Order: sequence, then C-alpha cells, then structure tokens
Amino acid sequence: MTAAPTDRPHDPQRRSLLGGAALALLAGPLGAVGSAFAAPAGAAGPRRSAPPAAWGPLKQIDAGVLRVSYAELGPRHGTPVLLLHGWPYDIHTYAEVAPRLAAQGYRVVVPYLRGYGPTAFLSADTPRNGQQAALAADAVALLDALGIESAIVGGCDWGARTAGILAALWPQRCRGLVSVSGYLIGSQQANQAPLPPKAELQWWYQFYFATERGERGYAQNRSEFARLIWELASPQWRFDDATFERSAAAFDNPDHVAVVIHNYRWRLGLAQGEAKFDELEARLAKAPTIAVPTITLEGDANGAPHPPAAAYARKFTGKYAHRELQGGIGHNLPQEAPEAFAQAIVDVTSF
Repeated sequence: MTAAPTDRPHDPQRRSLLGGAALALLAGPLGAVGSAFAAPAGAAGPRRSAPPAAWGPLKQIDAGVLRVSYAELGPRHGTPVLLLHGWPYDIHTYAEVAPRLAAQGYRVVVPYLRGYGPTAFLSADTPRNGQQAALAADAVALLDALGIESAIVGGCDWGARTAGILAALWPQRCRGLVSVSGYLIGSQQANQAPLPPKAELQWWYQFYFATERGERGYAQNRSEFARLIWELASPQWRFDDATFERSAAAFDNPDHVAVVIHNYRWRLGLAQGEAKFDELEARLAKAPTIAVPTITLEGDANGAPHPPAAAYARKFTGKYAHRELQGGIGHNLPQEAPEAFAQAIVDVTSF
C-alpha cells in the first residue's frame, strides 16, 4: 500500500537505522579523470562554506520497492520538477537550485536514491540492484506515488542517466529534460568495447569495484574515497569540509555499498540484473532517441569521464540546446553553478 507523504524530519541521531556509521563516512564517485591530476582541488575560486539546509524536514513515501525520503519545496500546485542526484553525491547537489526554483513557483522534489540517506528498501528480500533500469523504475514509481503525471526532470551523474531514461522510455512523464553531460544511456553490450588507454584510466574505480578487494576497500574507506572523487571530478571546486560532510551523511545507508558496487559491476557484465528489467534494458541497448525538449549542460573543468557534446547532439530529436559553462565548473555542476542549472530548468519548456 502506498503511504501518504509525511513531514517527519530526518533525524541525524537515528544512525542505527542507517548502519550506525559516523558523519564522515562516505561513498564513492561517478567520475575521476585524467585532467584532474594536473589541477589540484581548490585551484580557482573562493572556498565556499556550506549554506544552511535548503529545505525543512524531509518527507517520506512508499514508492515501488522503496520508502523514499525526499525534500519538497514550492507550491504543491506548481509545475513539478524532479531533480536526481548521482554518486558520490546526494540531494545537496541541488541545495541552491531547489530554493531558486521554488521561489519562482515550481514544485520541486529532490529524492535520495536507493542506497542513499534515509531512503530504504521495504523488503529485505529485494535485490540491492544498481542497474540503470532499476533506478529509472524508482523515479517512475515516485512520480506515481506523488500523483505527478509529468515533470521537468533534471539530473547530474547517475541522475542524468536516470533522467535521460525517463525522457526516452516514458516521454509522457517528462515535460522537459536538463542533463549534465548529455546522453548517458548505456548497455552492457556497449560497455564490452575497450576504450583507448587514457579513457580506461579515467574509469579506474570501476575496475577497482570489480574486485572483492575493491568492495572491501570502498566499504572501509568511504570518506577518503568520496573526497578523492570530488576533487578529481571537480578540480577547481573549492568545497569546504562542512559542504563535504553534509553530503557524506547520505552514505551511511546500510545498502549503499551494495548498490554502488552492483551498479558498476552490472555495467561491465560482471553482475546479473533483475529479469523484470530485461525488456527495458533491451530497449535501452538500442540507444533510443529523446524527443522531449532538452537542454544539456557541461562545465569547462569536468574531471569525470564524459562524452563530448558533438557525440550525442543527434540523440535529441526535439527542441534542443547545449550550454557550455565557463569559470572552472566541474562534474557536480548543479552545486557548483546553481544559477545556470536553475535557469536551464526554467528555460527548457519554453525555448
């Protein structure tokens, strides 16, 4: 049965429900990169302190296989916006984006993904599956549970992939798409093709996670791992300890390591997905085009693996624009350039 949203706040003291780990324990990232080795973190721009929480108490709702914890801002009858975070990040990717949009009358929903924050599986028997179709099914289930027929969907990292899948396979649920690094839909078959050595180097953590040693190392060193990825993926973003630790709390989730490890092993064909997603994955393996209005964004200092804009422009067959952001903007673009990301959400259905 679907539960109604609640205004129950996330209580940091309830660590026993999330594995009892300390605030500083974190999880790993979605992209490390070659150019990042040449530019130390903090090479440009002032160091910014973490602002106060952008939202009040979190809400919870049963959606699909999850009890989803999410932030919601803005008027309930405003145009819905669903914002999806990635790895090793959390809902604070949108800490400054969400209030900007809410102030303009949008209803903004920012959920913790499976394996992050207080979001929890409803059953101990549900596979801790990180494959792309599972994450997309979570997003659809959340829209259903909230009674949202369609929304503008924005994403970064894993969230950009999920948002792209929503736009490709459920276009009726997606009024517009804002995607960092463009078209990220993939398949196990496509991932079997070797890349040039420098590109393979950028995916070092994916190969690390393929090993049992890597799984243990990630579980034991989440904080160090996540901070390293933040620095490599955004070499000019001068985040401070408070900003990092605020997001680090999300990785205390007891299912976090299992979901992350499965995500990367599944990509390489080293882990099985769930049979119920086979049909969706078959459709995704054909690299479907996206016809909904779309704006793609890229920062000039993205240190994570990402395709050039020219490689994916033809995948967007509807109204489409690409924006390159200057000024040392890295992989976590919505948090590093919140005004530009929020403006793209506003523009996407009207340009």
